[in-house]
Amino acid sequence: MLRDIIVDPHYPDCPIRNILSRISDRWSMLILITLDGKQQPMRYSDILAAIPDISQKMLTVALKNLEADGLVERHAYAEIPPRVEYSITERAQSLMPHINNLIDWALDNLADILNDRKKYSSNRNH
Repeated sequence: MLRDIIVDPHYPDCPIRNILSRISDRWSMLILITLDGKQQPMRYSDILAAIPDISQKMLTVALKNLEADGLVERHAYAEIPPRVEYSITERAQSLMPHINNLIDWALDNLADILNDRKKYSSNRNH
């Protein structure tokens, strides 16, 4: 279980690095946004279809990590065929306004950031 704790060797007492490294990976925020957008439990296959460039393996890993962090709840039904649904927890719901603010900020600043990148790249090539 200790392998789930991420410790920065330069700042081992930093309380935020452990959390941010988990939710800022490539897939976790997308999964949370997807689950929050539906506002109802989703089946694994529906999440997979909603995020077309994620592999089954990475979706499984990310869902397990989010479940371990108490951000996603997994509910398995004793049916044939088996049915499993995922939803966000209250903890994740409290995180969503911050993620949505970050998305809004990114959308508001995207054009300027892309222009700055072009300028930077062209200045570096001269």
